[in-house]
Order: sequence, then structure tokens, then C-alpha cells
Amino acid sequence: MDMNLDLNKFRTLIPINALYDDSLLFLAGQSTLERLKAGDVIFNIGDEDTDSIFLLTGTVRETSANSQHSDISSGSEEALYALGNFKPRQFKAKVISERATLVRVNTQLMEKLLAWGQFAPDFPPNERIRPAKAPNAEDSEWMMSMLQTKVFLKLPAANIQSLFSRLVEIKVKAGDQIIEYGTPGDYYYMIKEGRCKVFRPVGHGENTLAELQRCDSFGEEALISDSPRNATVTMLTDGKLMRLSKADFVELLEEPLLNWVDAQTAADLIDEGAIRVDTRLESEFRKSALPGAINIPLHQLRKQAGSMNRLQKFVLYCDTGQRSSAGAFLLGQLGFDAYVLKGGITHANQTKV
Repeated sequence: MDMNLDLNKFRTLIPINALYDDSLLFLAGQSTLERLKAGDVIFNIGDEDTDSIFLLTGTVRETSANSQHSDISSGSEEALYALGNFKPRQFKAKVISERATLVRVNTQLMEKLLAWGQFAPDFPPNERIRPAKAPNAEDSEWMMSMLQTKVFLKLPAANIQSLFSRLVEIKVKAGDQIIEYGTPGDYYYMIKEGRCKVFRPVGHGENTLAELQRCDSFGEEALISDSPRNATVTMLTDGKLMRLSKADFVELLEEPLLNWVDAQTAADLIDEGAIRVDTRLESEFRKSALPGAINIPLHQLRKQAGSMNRLQKFVLYCDTGQRSSAGAFLLGQLGFDAYVLKGGITHANQTKV
């Protein structure tokens, strides 16, 4: 947060005025203060930026495509709302006062904070009565950190509201085994406090796949693919985990986050530069693979993700779509643009992919 941001003015903006205090301070810390001069353009017609921009001081002129204009001055009721908030922008906005101060707010984060903390009441613009604390306020720092993760940024607000209400906190100790290789999948986990390691047993030793920390999550592979756990997870430190049942995971996370594509759409993505990823075992890949595909077995995907290009699109496949969907969910959590081929390799061969 810019130390010069006037919090008293910030908290009157709509719908920011409906946030709980801890959420409001968090949003302020993620917002950017801008100081402009006469003639500076804030945005143009057709711009598709994702921010909400509020006027704190000065006067701005909004001009439409047919040259009609209106002036908005700080302190007015109109200035409590974001400037020209439809996207793409319907107006050109330009500073016409000698100086102006704006605050740029991440719209998606603001909306998710509203959805998380409350079903926000519609406070009158000038009323300063707002709730001071959210329920379970001691958890708010972790929850708001989760709201910025790749998974939560993709989720519908309604799912987030339900998700936080269904998570169950469990306290864990260093050395505790949370997931055991080869057992059925039952829960999805998010780390609230502490660190853990993910590994596969190999003979009398182990092959470490990843170390996870606060706000990381694990356990999705077995839930999505309906197969046994493909790794063991143990705690490296004492901590707290948030646990979600398989049914809630499928309803609130799996369905909205997976991008399924048919063979033709997959082919189009490949033509546009996407990379095919075969998530089957190396032995399966050697026997039959789609042209140009690379092989990253599902159990290696978390470990390999660190060397993959986040600007690249990926189309994942396996025999049926089960292993590849688990892989696509994992990549989605890590911020990748990943797609799953419906029906797997058999369906891929029905069209030129």
C-alpha cells in the first residue's frame, strides 16, 4: 500500500465500503496510488484493463465515442464509484484539473473479498457503519492469501464462499503422514501453516517429488482420477491443514477448474502453438504416442512444472482422460493454461490432432 493513500477516503468508495476492516486493509495494500496532471489520459475507448479506477482528488472528463462528455470531481457522489467501469471501456477518461489522484484496484480481488467475507449489504454511499470484523477473523490473513492463488482467481465467487465454509482445520505435527502411497483418495488438503514433502517410496528409500508450504495444496490426483494415491505426503514441521472432502472437492473445485476440449479444439490449440503432454508412464508413451507429444508421467508433473514455460499452453492426454485431468488440475493450480483431451488418446485419433 502506498503510505500516502488516504484510508478514510478509500473506505468510502463503493463497493469497498462494504468490506470488513481486515479485508479493506488487505485490498488497500494491493492497490496502487497514481498522481496525474492536466491532460493525462487514464484510459481510452475500447481498453480492456481489469482494474477498477477511483478518483480521489481532482476532476476527470469522460468523453464518449460521439464526443459527449461529463465531468466528475472528487467529493461528488459520482466519484464514489469506479470511473467508466464497463469493459471494454465505453469512454475516454482524461484529467482536466491541474492535478488529480487516482487509486487503481484489482477488480477480481475486490469482488472475491466481498464474496468471501459476507453477502455484502448495500450500504448507503455516505453511511460509515460497516462491520468491523469478519467471522473467524483470525483466519482472514490465510484466506486472503489463498484468494490470490491461481486456483482461487479462477473460481466463481459463489464457490469460494461455499469452499471456505466446508473446509475443516486439522492440526498436524512434524513427521505426521497425511497421505500414504497406494491408499484410496478421500480428501484434498490446503496448507494453512507449516511445510510438507511429497515423495514416492522406492525400494528402501524414497524419491522426493516436491516440498510444499503455506497456501500450497495437494491430494487432487487420486480424487480426480479415482485411483490410489500416487505419492506419500508427510509433514516436515508442525502446522495446520485445511481439509476438503472428495464430494466437496469435485463440486467446488474440479468441475469449474478443468478445461475439457474435444479432438478438434485440441487440434486447433496445437496449430496455435500449444504443446501436447502425454501423462502416461514412459513405457506406455514409447508404445503409442501422439505426434509431437512430450512425456511427463503424472507422478513427475509437479516436479517438472518448475522448468515448464508458464506462457505456453498445454494440452494433456492419457488413455481415458483421468490421469490427464488430474495433471491439468495440478498445472492450473500452478498458474499454467492447461487443457484436457476428452476421452483420451482413442478420441484424439478420431480426428487429425
